[in-house]
Amino acid sequence: MSSHDAVTDAAPIDTGDKRRWIALAIVMTAAFMDLVDATIVNIAIPSIERDLGATFGAIQWITAGYALAFAAGLITGGRLGDIFGRKRLFLLGTAGFTLASALCGFAANQEMLVGSRLLQGAAAAMMVPQVLSIIHVTFPAHERGKVFGMFGAIIGLGAVSGPLLGALLTQWNIAGLEWRPIFLINLPVGIAGLLLGRKFITESKAPKALRLDIVGMLLVTAALLMLIYPLTRGRELDWPLWGHLMMAGSLVVFAAFVVYEKFKTEKDGSPLVELSLFKVKSFAAGIAVQLTFGVVLGIFFLVWTLYMQIGLGWSPLKAGLTGVPFSIAVSTAAGLSVQKLVPRFGRKVLQAGALTMIAGILLYFFEAGRYGTGIHSWQMIAPLVVMGLGMGLIVAPLTDAVLSEVPREHAGSASGLINTTGQMGNALGLGLVSVVFFGVVDDHHIQAPTEVGAAFTDAFQNSLGWAAGVLAAIFLVMFALPAKPKQHLEGGDGDEDAPESVEKEPALTH
Repeated sequence: MSSHDAVTDAAPIDTGDKRRWIALAIVMTAAFMDLVDATIVNIAIPSIERDLGATFGAIQWITAGYALAFAAGLITGGRLGDIFGRKRLFLLGTAGFTLASALCGFAANQEMLVGSRLLQGAAAAMMVPQVLSIIHVTFPAHERGKVFGMFGAIIGLGAVSGPLLGALLTQWNIAGLEWRPIFLINLPVGIAGLLLGRKFITESKAPKALRLDIVGMLLVTAALLMLIYPLTRGRELDWPLWGHLMMAGSLVVFAAFVVYEKFKTEKDGSPLVELSLFKVKSFAAGIAVQLTFGVVLGIFFLVWTLYMQIGLGWSPLKAGLTGVPFSIAVSTAAGLSVQKLVPRFGRKVLQAGALTMIAGILLYFFEAGRYGTGIHSWQMIAPLVVMGLGMGLIVAPLTDAVLSEVPREHAGSASGLINTTGQMGNALGLGLVSVVFFGVVDDHHIQAPTEVGAAFTDAFQNSLGWAAGVLAAIFLVMFALPAKPKQHLEGGDGDEDAPESVEKEPALTH
């Protein structure tokens, strides 16, 4: 189908076309591939470090670079799909993601791997926003409930299987490739997605798509780089003056971004960020929660891997299996919170989630200190389950709580901004690992291999303390969320905003 033949969101859906179920399988597989790729890498980090001789700064960029490129391009990726066609952008993003995965898998050094991860994140930012948009225009309203239920199950499966798959692929050391198969596994999946997607996905566009805001995207990307680059490199370079100046300068660039967005709004009404949304108290508070929660997740998942595999000397498989109770707890609590708890208790569920996560973190802090390097996997189950239950109570209902008082016509851009903010927080958290984790490791002045375990345990405890403090602040900010979220984002026919509320669960686990 040529681009001028594309249907718009308001066009009637052919419910007799069985091919739409194949299209659904294709876009869900792509969403699964992106989600797994975000979680699969952490477990392989020690193997990457050994094989490439990667510095800890490079390790942070291998994870943060993906999140940063993904965050910077998410809203623009959605806009490009609305303007030029979702199928076209989905296939372009999938091709880029597959190519970047090959480059990651064959990376000869740490610089090539970091660059390839940036490319992978940028390609994901083109691919992922099209997923729910394609679902929205492919299925009628009465079928979407069932489809989104299936989508949620795929997200849960991705969250559980990512670390396990990463552990198995690294442990098996297929053809002596060590960590490389975690990226190379995307190649057959991506190629199949491209071939089948061309045949079975119907092209669609938004009837009234907003214009691109390239300047806004460049400004916000520059501001984020100026903040995160010195954080990740500062420790290795002994915190030079230029790093502090660059971080201070990022605030100036953020201010310039806000000024430009006001100008862009007055000029053509299509800014990257709809600033008027921040006048809605619950939305502004929700964005603050999403950003800081992303910071917590960015810190925790990286230091957790380093603690288990380098500090305790565990194999990737043992570390991966240790995380299974956590993933199951998140999935269980997420389903329970949306279906049963939030309709009855409102924001108290999210606040209970923050307090539950704090309780799990404090229990983990206590056990890590008590058992030291002799701690066993089974001793981690209790704190991980408590943390997982708390996280599940937050991640699933948060987006709806934040959007509940947003005007309907801004639902799409608001939802895109929520996902972007979560990714930004994740990248920032990964950058802060230099301060909260490696700063403590450096203080130990390790002289012998036997001292590594104690140093990494102390650093892990320090990171947990920071995470608990940030969650306490999140708990307080949650008081600004509406007491009972309104269920208004049902996405009626012809609502071109609804499909942009894209990828809310996947983004949270990156």
